[in-house]
Amino acid sequence: MKELGSFDLEKFKASLSENNINELTSGYQLDFIGKNYAKKQAGERPTTVIVPDNVHNEKAENKSSKNLFFSGDNLEVLRHLQQNYANSVDFIYIDPPYNTGSDGFVYPDNFEYSDEQLQDMFGLNTEELKRLKSIQGKASHSAWLTFMYPRLYLAKKLLKDTGVIFVSIDDNEQANLKLLMDDVFGEASFVGEIIRKTKSMTNDAKTGLNYQHEFTLIYAKKIDYLVLHGEVKDNSNYKNPDNDPNGLWISDNPSARSGGINSGFEIINPYTGTKDFPPTGRYWAFSESTFKKWVASGKVQFRKQVKDGQRGFIVKKYLSELKSDHNLVNSLFGIDNLFMNQVATKELSSLMNGSFFDSPKPIGFIEKIIQYSTDKNAIILDFFAGSSTTADAVMQLNAEDGGHRQFMMCTLPEPTFTTNSNGKEVPTKGGKAAYKAGFKSIDEISRERIIRASAKIKAENTNLSEDFDGGFKHYRVVPAKQETLDQLEFDDNLQLDMFDNMLDDFSSDHLGVTGQASGFDTILQTYLASDNYQFDVPMKMIDFGGIKVAYVNQQRIYIITDNWQPENTKALVNAIGTNQLAVQTIVVFGYPMAMESLRELKIALKQLENNVKVLVRY
Repeated sequence: MKELGSFDLEKFKASLSENNINELTSGYQLDFIGKNYAKKQAGERPTTVIVPDNVHNEKAENKSSKNLFFSGDNLEVLRHLQQNYANSVDFIYIDPPYNTGSDGFVYPDNFEYSDEQLQDMFGLNTEELKRLKSIQGKASHSAWLTFMYPRLYLAKKLLKDTGVIFVSIDDNEQANLKLLMDDVFGEASFVGEIIRKTKSMTNDAKTGLNYQHEFTLIYAKKIDYLVLHGEVKDNSNYKNPDNDPNGLWISDNPSARSGGINSGFEIINPYTGTKDFPPTGRYWAFSESTFKKWVASGKVQFRKQVKDGQRGFIVKKYLSELKSDHNLVNSLFGIDNLFMNQVATKELSSLMNGSFFDSPKPIGFIEKIIQYSTDKNAIILDFFAGSSTTADAVMQLNAEDGGHRQFMMCTLPEPTFTTNSNGKEVPTKGGKAAYKAGFKSIDEISRERIIRASAKIKAENTNLSEDFDGGFKHYRVVPAKQETLDQLEFDDNLQLDMFDNMLDDFSSDHLGVTGQASGFDTILQTYLASDNYQFDVPMKMIDFGGIKVAYVNQQRIYIITDNWQPENTKALVNAIGTNQLAVQTIVVFGYPMAMESLRELKIALKQLENNVKVLVRY
């Protein structure tokens, strides 16, 4: 039996603190059908590839942009970003499905495992398996929580220690979201809740309650590192008419609402003999001894002439005494109607010549919460991008204050039409306006909104900074074809001619998307993300014997080709051996490369003094 003295209490407390557990509670926890499955989803690796949109990305305004837009399932995008953006994001805002019953939300997962696998993984009996699979295609609370859990879990890992997340929701899931965020981020990381006025009148108030608001929950990655800061204080009323050596000052209210018997003493003006007492029901905001010290230091100034209604003295409040240059952030937003839904609808309709979203968020609202919690160089993520209001807000802020904030948007390329049995495209119920305007998917609207917003900002701001970033890089995150995935599961002893078209299988054409990406482009971009390289990593293409390889960050080479020959090996090894290139690792896409060529490359590299590691991927 272990002795009580062997328990390290301080170590235990430190472990709790690291996990945002600052006190032991009664032991309650959030539980729902699908929670264990959701946790497993949060730990899975991506099963998709990243396809660059070369047509878009090569345009002048996008070529050097640090802004990113991903079309694809946000769970897969978040999985990819774990590799290259962990602990890198300053601010996350999301506006997820509200699960209202009319917003189209149903649990989208088809359960990638067989029933037997699910039972083995989670120790389920037949009835428990049935309950788990009951959430598929449903809009229950459990389905919504199962959908949200892995996304929030992965989002937390992307945040810096100083980072913060804002999540908008209405009362359908507000209580469940609060419990879920407590579970993922820790109760101690809860910052507070913003109430935003969304409308003035409820269309159908059957209960008699005029429901006018939504919620935005705020959580910190680590609560001790976060300080929100409101509007910059207007200090123009601070003056120094008497050349006080302590600097600018204003007259401060000397009374307070609370106090004691020692806080009601009389104050006599030495020039006029007038006496002052605190107003009825109030007290002096200082003790008598403190007041005497202030008189001696010059913080208190007696009037040489006292007019009717005036006190006989002034207490100075110095500008240097202010603890912050910013006001507090109020939890009530939009009582002046500035941030209502109709404002956002008008903004979007004016820009896009049509309203394609039911409940877009106002630009001003997103601007404010970004300003209140970040600096001018923040990386900002929105993985339920919708109409890309967040991207618009980021660009607006950068235009206003010369900042260099970067946005990362993600939205599902949900089609605005279906195809009937005759092969004719038929607009969806909620996509009629968008389809009529020429948008075949939701992400097309989002990207077009950014393009138009950028053009509008440039037209309206003639003094924009030269390095204003109004573009973005676009990537599609898509599943590879099933036959390609099946091939990738084979070992490297199979006949190589089975993989002759492996590179082509990863091109945008073969994956069914636009953008003119070759298989090389897709494989390279997917590898770069998995190797912790962000999307703006320095890279150049270098020719070795007629074949170009990617030289990344002056340390790593990627060979992705189906035609590597001895002369290519010779040219590459010579460049490394003569110190023309500094190379630590060479990554080879193994399937289309002949085994003999691969063997020659490894042997040649071993002859070098440089210790170059070769990673062969299949």
